[in-house]
Formats: sequence, structure tokens, C-alpha cells
Amino acid sequence: MSTTEVLGRLWLNRYSHNFLGHGRIELLEKIVEYGSIAKAAKAMRMSYKAAWDTIDAMNNLSPHLLVLRNAGGKGGGGTQVTDYGKQLINLFKELEKQHTQFLHQLNEKFIHFEQDHNILGKIIMQTSARNEFLGTVNHIKSGPVNTEISILLKGNDKLVAVITQNSAEYLGLKEGSEVIALIKAPQVYLMSPERRLKVSARNCLTGTVVGITQGPVNTEVTLELASGNTLKAIITMDAFNELQIQEGIEMCGFFKASNVILAIKE
Repeated sequence: MSTTEVLGRLWLNRYSHNFLGHGRIELLEKIVEYGSIAKAAKAMRMSYKAAWDTIDAMNNLSPHLLVLRNAGGKGGGGTQVTDYGKQLINLFKELEKQHTQFLHQLNEKFIHFEQDHNILGKIIMQTSARNEFLGTVNHIKSGPVNTEISILLKGNDKLVAVITQNSAEYLGLKEGSEVIALIKAPQVYLMSPERRLKVSARNCLTGTVVGITQGPVNTEVTLELASGNTLKAIITMDAFNELQIQEGIEMCGFFKASNVILAIKE
């Protein structure tokens, strides 16, 4: 038996971002089983927030929603996996079987080797941005220095990014191009829709507060947009208290076009 063993875990990536893995598929299966994110998270021995962060990441990168929230009422709220999500579960399981067979075949090739081998894997880009959106370029307005890129997200949510002309040319952007829009949570500001203030920021997305994580100095607020996309903002405790933010209310998240970073599949 060889002392060298080929190991690997199957991940499906979208534009170099983690999309689906074994743990995420298991979480989706638990949601199908229990119909509740809280029960699914408990069964997975993970926090409720970690479960929702994972679901938000999958929903934001997916061309179709994988998980739907059901509003509470007489019968109580709940969570369900969409038909598209269930199809992905079945597809991933089939890919996992083939992946296991592939690893077995590779290990057989090392049976007569007793030396170390360096296996080079693909480097997956990681980003600190809390907001990652998959979208399509629907308009480009070029200027002498900067270029304005209009991006259409699923559910007809729209973003505007301003990048340099050189960056636009380097990325090879054109109408119809698929892009990942990255926005850091501290660069997202919140405002009550009722205030109707005019702001210089080009992007303003309205959603319902579905998550609040308080820290000693700052608070993370998660908005769910009508499309199912989620937007996260990190604001000070003073701002949080002044705005009287609580789950279930509507808030506008706004951010500058220059704070939107664009990425593409290389």
C-alpha cells in the first residue's frame, strides 16, 4: 500500500467563489427535512446566524433562489428549499459519487510509489467583502477617465459601479457580461425610507431587516430585498440606536458607485 494518498473535497464554485460543498448540501437537506432553518442549524450543530449567512451566500451567487423564507402567521413561519435547490442537491450527490471514484483511480496510480508528491490545486480567491452579487452588465457609459457600469441582478435589482477606463478594458466588460459585484459592509449606509433624503450615492436598495448581530462597537444589519438578494451593512451602535432598527422594518441601504468592486471569471 502506498504511503502517498490523494485526498480532495468537491466544491462547486461560481466565478472563483465558493458556491456549493458537502456541508452546504447537507444544510439544504436538513432544511428540506425540517422545514425550519433553526432546526436545520441545530441538527448541523451550527449557529442560526452562520446558517443564514451560508444560505445568503448561496442565494446571492445562484441564478435562481435556493431557499425561500415563509413569513410567520397563524401557522407560523418556515423555510423551504426551492425546486431548483432540490435539483442541485441531486446533481451534487451524483458529482460526489464520480469524484470519489476519480480519487480512487488516482490513488491506484500511486500504489507503487513511496515518495512524496506535490499536488498543485486551484487557488480559490477569497474576499473580505460581506456582499457578493452575481449580475449581468446591461449598460456601459465610458468617460475620459472613469467608466460607469450598470448591472442587473436577479429580481431586477440594479447596481451602478464606477471604475477606471483601464479597469473596464482589462476586465473586457461589455453588455451581457456576467460579473460579481463586491461591496464591503462598512461602506453600506442605512436610512429609513420614510425620510426620503436625497443622497449623492448612486445605489439605494430597499429591503426588510431580517438579521441583527450586535457587537460592543458596531452592529451588522442584514436586509432582504424583494428579489431574495440580501445586503449587509455594518454601522455604529449610535447609528443603530438612532435609527431604532429592529427586525421586520424596512430600511434603505445606500452606497457609492465607486465603492462597488467588479470581478469576472478569468
